[in-house]
Amino acid sequence: MAERKVEIHRQTKETDIKLVLDLDGKGDATVNTGIPFMDHMFVAFARHGFFDIQIEATGDLQVDYHHLVEDLGLVLGQAIKKAVGDKRGINRYGSFLLPMDDALAQVAVDLCNRAFLVYNVPIKRYFVRDFNVQLVQEFFQALANEAGANVHVNLQYGEEPHHVIEAIFKGFSRALDIATQIDPRLGDSLPSTKGSLS
Repeated sequence: MAERKVEIHRQTKETDIKLVLDLDGKGDATVNTGIPFMDHMFVAFARHGFFDIQIEATGDLQVDYHHLVEDLGLVLGQAIKKAVGDKRGINRYGSFLLPMDDALAQVAVDLCNRAFLVYNVPIKRYFVRDFNVQLVQEFFQALANEAGANVHVNLQYGEEPHHVIEAIFKGFSRALDIATQIDPRLGDSLPSTKGSLS
């Protein structure tokens, strides 16, 4: 099997992000985004999806967290798309239902080359310390667009915003791990009845 490890560097006037992703890792993470809550989410993402990830990122945090959070999703989406390559032999689909104390989140992923996000996360409290958890929708929208993926995030229930968002990130990592796994029954074929993914 070809190595599924990629490196992305994206620099704009607003953000500068270097990201290394290994889909076949052990769950190791070295993350420095300047946003402690996002660092925590990326560590959880790596650990529970068995991905190795390195991120070094800076952004115009004096303005807002929005640009950097959105661009982190964008760069991770690019990395996922590049790492799975032509998608031959992968499961393509993954879904996971994950509890986190009071929260229960279901995340489903289809690596189909068609970007679409469903984000059904009704919560009443929007802040974890100074982090507005509504930015997580922007993160996943950018990720879905760049990965060319259908991503469906549904919060079944939950009140504590930290628990809700952590359940979503862990559920996404587990679903993505399933979707990117190689199924030997597929051999070198695409996981599609029409012979293409688009």
